[in-house]
Amino acid sequence: MNTTECIHSRRSIRHFADKPVPREVLEEVIADAAYAPSWKNTQISRYIAIEGREAIDALAKEYAPFNARTVSTAPLLIVQTFIKNRSGFERDGSYTTDRGEGWQMYDCGIAAQTLCLSAHEHGLGTVIMGIFDRLALEKYLNVPEDQEIAALIAVGYPAEDPKAPRRKDVATLLSYAE
Repeated sequence: MNTTECIHSRRSIRHFADKPVPREVLEEVIADAAYAPSWKNTQISRYIAIEGREAIDALAKEYAPFNARTVSTAPLLIVQTFIKNRSGFERDGSYTTDRGEGWQMYDCGIAAQTLCLSAHEHGLGTVIMGIFDRLALEKYLNVPEDQEIAALIAVGYPAEDPKAPRRKDVATLLSYAE
């Protein structure tokens, strides 16, 4: 699959086949995600894999009920975390730009998209989710204090083939400075 085909054919998947994701495949996807660009090559994204129906359902029910239906068939849930206070910061802890700590989430978004594109190339479907009780989930998962959860990513073999949503045209998206 070439890059353009991968970008154009990747969809958010919300229904998954009852088939586990082999750990070797997950490890290849994570290795690919490590190649995502990041602020000064800080590579702040980290990943926690949750496997098994009972564990995923319990986590969703307690900490992400809004997304419980979405993950109810996913054989794998990735909790993406990041190392705090590195991306967008100087060594003395001050912000490098007026974006403050916002660059951390930008880097996480790039890493999550890279993960999703690699998963798609491996025949997997994904959906990135942002509605969850972050503080309680961090405590439940014993996320180290120097990290913060950025997103949940459901992963599995697709049991659906959704059509592409309508996209804005280039004339709407692009302008040139005069």
